[in-house]
Amino acid sequence: MRTLWQHCHVASMAQGSYAIIEDAAIVTRAGLIEWIGPRGELPEFAVQRTVDLDGAWVTPGLIDCHTHAVFGGNRSGEFEQRLQGVSYAEIAAQGGGIASTVRATRAASEDELLASARQRVEALLRDGVTTLEIKSGYGLDLANERKMLRVARRLGEVLPVTVRSTCLAAHALPPEYAGRADDYIGHICDALLPALAAEGLVDAVDAFCEHLAFSPAQVERVFIKAQELGLPVKLHAEQLSSLHGSSLAARYQALSADHLEFMTEEDAIAMAAAGTVAVLLPGAFYFLRETQLPPMDALRRHGVKIALASDLNPGTSPGLSLRLMLNMGCTLFRMTPEEALAGVTQHAATALGMGHSHGSLEAGKVADFVAWQIARPADLAYWLGGDLPKRVVRSGREISH
Repeated sequence: MRTLWQHCHVASMAQGSYAIIEDAAIVTRAGLIEWIGPRGELPEFAVQRTVDLDGAWVTPGLIDCHTHAVFGGNRSGEFEQRLQGVSYAEIAAQGGGIASTVRATRAASEDELLASARQRVEALLRDGVTTLEIKSGYGLDLANERKMLRVARRLGEVLPVTVRSTCLAAHALPPEYAGRADDYIGHICDALLPALAAEGLVDAVDAFCEHLAFSPAQVERVFIKAQELGLPVKLHAEQLSSLHGSSLAARYQALSADHLEFMTEEDAIAMAAAGTVAVLLPGAFYFLRETQLPPMDALRRHGVKIALASDLNPGTSPGLSLRLMLNMGCTLFRMTPEEALAGVTQHAATALGMGHSHGSLEAGKVADFVAWQIARPADLAYWLGGDLPKRVVRSGREISH
């Protein structure tokens, strides 16, 4: 069925800018955008349905390109402890930190993980999210990484959202491999990744490159195996220190390098040359009360595409609102509202390897968009919280009004 959507203004986000079309019209058919432009230039179409959008501002559906939405347990008690002066080292010694999430995730059934993750993802959907990435990384063995990735796939089946699943088995060292990081990396490369890829559960491979996680040399072994399996790579890099993981990611044509507070100008140059997207995560920066800002000037100077994401996770960014991250990107990282919106649309799509089909409103792309009752696009970064009035369209079908 061909549908005409009109009486609206469009921020198409083509080429990563607002690319505004006043008094716009959008024609959708078979889940795709067939035509978009000024209503006065609308060609003759045999339209079966016409929708009046009541003067709304239309943007692409929002894309959360970095989440850890599937996990067991709850770490709000640790948050309270830290605010009372208990150190992270003391919490870890008590069995807290990521180890507690691993235990809870391993203990939870697939259905229990689905139920809890569904609540979190539904919160993101209320912000206008139509696509998101979900990482594993709290299972840390084959059975439990498989369980997490199966839940990610199921979320894309039971909710009106496109889900990309990323294997982050190289997230932390599981207790059974204590003191044997190289052996665990070998297990990931020899057994875990090949099995999960063969089952069709993996869209990309990620790792955590940091002193408290895995070294660049260990990460490179994972990247080589991912390359052999035909899977794109991503990397948690330069969050707490400079190991030049982002340059390593660029050498392997990574889709993205994420966090990046301690990256250098040389890293930015490498990422720009490779087309690797910088995914900034202001929720974690805020929650951890960090002070080292990502090198925004270097990223801009070298033309690195900048995405934003929630980093939804139980330990360092329990963020249930992508729109809040737009505001944090502006207030904490000094992004403009236009840069922030590009960061959760066109550039976020590129960070997931989906830039050809998602992230902007252009003919031939998937018809995922949100019609917002707002005064201007900057309102999306301006308002703190709340549920802005909107109509959400996914693959040409309205899913909320």
